[in-house]
This record gives sequence, structure tokens and C-alpha cells, in this order.
Amino acid sequence: MRNNGAIKSVDGQLAVIMRGCEGVVSQEELEKKLASGRPLKIKVGFDPTAPDLHLGHTVLLQKLRQFQQLGHEVLFLIGDFTAMIGDPTGKSETRPPLSREDVVRNAETYKAQVFKMLDPVKTKIVFNSDWLGQLSSYDMIRLASELTVARMLERDDFKKRFHANRPISIHEFFYPLFQGYDSVAMQADVEIGGTDQLFNLLMGRELQRSRGMEPQVILTTPLLEGLDGVNKMSKSLGNYIGIAEPPEQIFGKVMSVSDELMFRYYELLSDLSLGEIADLKKGMAEGWLHPKAVKVRLAKELVARFHDQTAADAAEQHFEQVFAKRELPDEIPEKILPAQEAAVALPWLLKEARLVDSTSDGRRMIQQNAVTVNGEKAADVNLQLPASGEVLLKVGKRRFCKVLFV
Repeated sequence: MRNNGAIKSVDGQLAVIMRGCEGVVSQEELEKKLASGRPLKIKVGFDPTAPDLHLGHTVLLQKLRQFQQLGHEVLFLIGDFTAMIGDPTGKSETRPPLSREDVVRNAETYKAQVFKMLDPVKTKIVFNSDWLGQLSSYDMIRLASELTVARMLERDDFKKRFHANRPISIHEFFYPLFQGYDSVAMQADVEIGGTDQLFNLLMGRELQRSRGMEPQVILTTPLLEGLDGVNKMSKSLGNYIGIAEPPEQIFGKVMSVSDELMFRYYELLSDLSLGEIADLKKGMAEGWLHPKAVKVRLAKELVARFHDQTAADAAEQHFEQVFAKRELPDEIPEKILPAQEAAVALPWLLKEARLVDSTSDGRRMIQQNAVTVNGEKAADVNLQLPASGEVLLKVGKRRFCKVLFV
């Protein structure tokens, strides 16, 4: 973990904090809080609705790490009380409530996993049942009086369900109120959440302000795309990378992402600076860094974070020994071409090997990241190869050819 504790200036802290953020409400208020010089109380809430965390969850954890490194106090809220309601955000149906036993079991698993990223000495774990469970019926009614049904129906998910005549249970309206009340009870200075949580996050500001408190600043982080590069990372969709998975699985899954998605992961999850990430992009664009090498670096960083460096090194070796070799069929067609001193263009070579119909088709396949040369992805349509020795070509998942220059 990099130590940013020496960064004391407001501008320096803002540069770290705003990296990868989707929005802030408001930056002026954040600057004022940072300028006070006191450690801020940074709140993030997780409902223990599932026992395993994945990389999508760690976008928030990475932001918390950065706040810790800047000397601020992290309040990790496990919503054991609200989990028994279920956050309706993004859901088209009423969510079934969890049992108390499920909540307790999942909460314990969460506690073990978050310390793979957060400093346990600088992290305070809190449970919202400590205060929400103490609210009386009178307190509940008073809290409910602070929000109108019209205001609640401004939420996109509720609005859609209302117009589609899908049921909305009364208890679901309490979820954003309870999340907002958490901020009151915790006296949060900053709350972090995904973009899909904005309505709930704003509720904290409203309830704090109505009680004469300085409202919390809201930081929203983007929703991390899963392995398909399209949908939000989700265990139910099967496009996730679990942080408790074995090193080999984490490594292999990271290696399967597209080059474009790889840099999205770098920005939101890596400890590398934005300047270092820009250098990696430049190296790939100029051809002196192979995409595979850049992806291996990301995979090893993430494996080391959730396991250790030894596990990361072993995972890389396992990938090279098993996965790379497993892609080769038992019989590979061969193409013999005359050797020559001048290099040959890869699109031309693909056509000569009968892996594509034309050089333009070859360029298109290279642009689609579908071509490998000697086991490594080819990203440059202008790549020149020596016309000597052997070259193993692959297009897509099943088209192979070994070119022999004689």
C-alpha cells in the first residue's frame, strides 16, 4: 500500500480523492472540510446480502484506502439492520428480506475480506442495528414524516415499478431513510457510494441538515463492468472476479478481459499513479509494450493484494504453463514460405497462411484483438515479422497455422 500520508495540501488530497470518481456533492464543501486539517469521518455502507465480495465492491474499498493513506478515519458500516429490508436500488421487484442468521454469517465474512485492503488499525467497523434497532415506533413515524411519497417516487426504480403496476412495499420506503439516518448517527463528513446509490446518499445530507448538522459530502464512484465489458460486475451474471477466489482464478479472469477494460480496471483498482498508467497506454500504442505484459502486471497486482506476492508469481507461472499451452490443438496446419531478409507484414502473412481471406480482413481481425503471434496478442496492424524460422499464428479461438520460412 502506498503511503500518501505526507500529502497535506488540499489540492494534493483532492487529486488523490477525485481519481476515478463519477461525481461530488459538493467539491467546494469537500475543500472546506479538508482545509480544516482535522481527520474526516469517511462513511461507506455494505449490506451483508451475500457472503463474498468481488472487484466491483473494491472500487469503494480502494477509495477508502486512499482516504486512510491521507490520514482520515474510515467508518465501515455493515448494514445488518437494513439488510433485513433489502436495498431496492435497481430492482424491479420487492427483494425478499434476509434472516438474522444469514445477515450475521455474511457480516462476519465481510469483516474478514475488507481487511485484505483496509488497514484494520485505521478502520472502525460499525453495525447500524446499534442505533436503528433502538428506534421506537414514535421515532419511526417521525422519521417517515420527513419524506413525501412524491419525493420517494422520484427514484428511478420506484418510478418504473409504479408506472408498470409492479408492487412496491411500504417498508422499502424506509431503506433510504434509514441509510440517511446512519449518516446522522455516525456524524459522517463524507459518504461514498456507487452512482446507483445517489438518491440514498442525498438522503443523508437532508437528514443531517434538518438536524442542524453540517451535511456530508457525497462522492459517487462508477459501477465497474464485469468480464463481459458491458454489464455491471455481478455474481448473479457470472461476470465477476471474487476477491476470495484462489490466486489462479483471479489471475486467469483478469487475463481474459479486453485491453480497453483492462485500463478501466487500472484506473479504478490499481495503486499505480495516473501518470504510470498513461505510460503503459503510451507503450502499448507505440508498440514497445505488449498488451499481454501490461495485463500480467495488473493481474499480479490484484492477486498480491488479496493473497501475497508469492501467490501472484505462482499464478503467473501456472497461467503460462497450463492456459497458454492448453490453447494449442494436437495438430496444427503448416505453411512453408521462402525465407528472406526483408520483414513481412502480419496482415499479409495471415492471408498467406489462409487464416483470413484478405489483408484488409487480417487488419480487421488484428484491430478486434483476435490475432496472436507466438502466443502473444498482436495489437499493431502494421506489425512487421522476420521472414525466418517459425511463426505460430492464431486467429480467433480455433484457427491456427505454423508458418515455416525455409
